[in-house]
Amino acid sequence: MLNLAMFLDDSAQRHPGRDAVVLGDNRLSYAQIDAAANQVANLLADSGIQPGDRVALSCPNLPYFPIAYYGILKAGAVVVPLNVLLKGLEVAYHLADSGAKAYLCFEGTPELPIGKEGWAGFGDAGTCEHFFLITADPAAESPIDGATTLGSALAGRSTEFETVATAADDTAVILYTSGTTGQPKGAELSHSNMVLNAITCHRMFGLVDHDVHLLTLPLFHSFGQTVQMNAGFGSGATLVLLPRFDPAEALGLMEREKVTFFAGVPTMYWGLLSIDASAFNLPEIAGNLRMAVSGGAALAVEILEQVEKMFGLRVREGYGLSETSPLASFNYPDREAKPGSVGQPVWGVRMKLIDADWNEVPDGSDGEIAIRGHNIMKGYLGRPEATAEVMRDGWFRTGDIGRRDEDGYYAIVDRAKDMVVRGGFNVYPRELEEVIMTHPAVSLVAVIGVPHETHGEEVKAIVIRKPEAELTDDELIAWCRENMAGYKYPRIVEFRDDLPMTATGKILKRELE
Repeated sequence: MLNLAMFLDDSAQRHPGRDAVVLGDNRLSYAQIDAAANQVANLLADSGIQPGDRVALSCPNLPYFPIAYYGILKAGAVVVPLNVLLKGLEVAYHLADSGAKAYLCFEGTPELPIGKEGWAGFGDAGTCEHFFLITADPAAESPIDGATTLGSALAGRSTEFETVATAADDTAVILYTSGTTGQPKGAELSHSNMVLNAITCHRMFGLVDHDVHLLTLPLFHSFGQTVQMNAGFGSGATLVLLPRFDPAEALGLMEREKVTFFAGVPTMYWGLLSIDASAFNLPEIAGNLRMAVSGGAALAVEILEQVEKMFGLRVREGYGLSETSPLASFNYPDREAKPGSVGQPVWGVRMKLIDADWNEVPDGSDGEIAIRGHNIMKGYLGRPEATAEVMRDGWFRTGDIGRRDEDGYYAIVDRAKDMVVRGGFNVYPRELEEVIMTHPAVSLVAVIGVPHETHGEEVKAIVIRKPEAELTDDELIAWCRENMAGYKYPRIVEFRDDLPMTATGKILKRELE
């Protein structure tokens, strides 16, 4: 037997009274989370959900997420976490594509009506037979006519349940890709994929008994799900939840809860640097914080160095994708951390650089990163052709262009699809973003390609200025011309107050384009 839910089972046995989840003034122990997850498992089993059936889950970073997540796994079913920003038609697509038999959905707020969108999508889902609305108050009546609340469905159910014995290769979780190149695809991740990756995170990050994680990464995404929830529950950690990232709230929680571990995407670190932190005891925060991890996108060296000055701690970068469970490489804590690098392959994982025909490229050349190991998905659900395009002989091609140095450290040059071809020359936006971030008036930048009549594409920089900074487009273009090769520098600059981002904090370049 190998079931991802064993992380909760084991910690509930070893540390029943320890705080597992903290949200504001609410603190739930491992025993309480386990008992509630057992009730969810009993509900699903009593509703006819069989081992291997898929159950969708829409929920922000609230205690209900791990309760429902591990409850689904305990029942032997497959978790299909959905982005909480999806609209009704998008929900319907994901439910139908995954073949979900049941759907657990948080009611949301007036600003983010998750429940209404979920209910609308459920009505068009076809195979989905059961809908349970998670209300903020478990005793509340359903605000949606016809929808059964999870609270009422769990009332009186046993808090005991024997976790279903699943096989290592059975699918545990289906994570949907962002759909930047067509309809979203469901990456099937096995119990073995998820368990071994969480254990690898434990090993790479040096997690210790009773670490305190600040968890603001969305739990429906692989980064927060594996790196913090599964790895944290496996080590008996306390997860301090922050449903929506706010830099001031994050620093306040770090100080109050004595946070030892923080994981974020680059825009979160940028946010921490963008506020007045004088109201917080930064020396105390820095004294408690043992490990800070960045992933999801490349962290600009300029931001990395400023964060190190702020906390006196080197942010360790890693790399991975939903299809790799996600961790694939990391800057090991016991080795030199190289700024701008995503480190070396983690235990049990191999990486190489290839060309379009899967041939390994010579040293010193840029190539597409390919990965093989215990972390690679089973494939895309119901899409054998799409799976065959990215997998061969156990290797998965990522779509990311990288380079490797003489010490075996990898760096991400850019996404292959983000590369700009200007007049026949390849221009990598990330390289330009690193340079532009060093300008004293620039706070954040995204570089994209825009259509051009004669050059095919032109380079455009979309910039957020630092507060009260004065900088014109002509001034920035002239500065770039002095600091970049003639074919690279942006000829077009646009200033904005903010940039569109995904729920995980990645800049949405496709919307900018």
